[in-house]
Amino acid sequence: MHDHHQHETQHPMEDTRTLVDLPEDLRSHMLANMRDHLLALQQIQDALARDEFEQAAQIAEQRLGMTSLERHGAHEMAPFMPEQMRMTGTAMHRAASQFALTAGDASAVGDVRPALADLARVTAQCVACHEAFRVQ
Repeated sequence: MHDHHQHETQHPMEDTRTLVDLPEDLRSHMLANMRDHLLALQQIQDALARDEFEQAAQIAEQRLGMTSLERHGAHEMAPFMPEQMRMTGTAMHRAASQFALTAGDASAVGDVRPALADLARVTAQCVACHEAFRVQ
């Protein structure tokens, strides 16, 4: 008798991410922020595809950049974050502000590639944080 369910009994890859224990209100707030970050990235890509560089820049600065920190309540959340998580978040916000500048220049320069490179630096920070941490 062949056990075709064998793969289900094998151990899944061990989750080595650092668990960040947050108060429930901050946890749901952080997760909502991150869902909005993901939506902003999608809207930025859509704007870039339509050559709407100013719109891409505006979305990036308002929703992801240094300007977004106030709106996202970052000041309240920062004390609960591990130092590395906070640093990665700050790097993401800085990279988003840099992208906003590059995206704003894209139509004048006539080349979207520098903006795309800066956008990749934004998402690299997302990847780094999600690889290192999980929230509960």
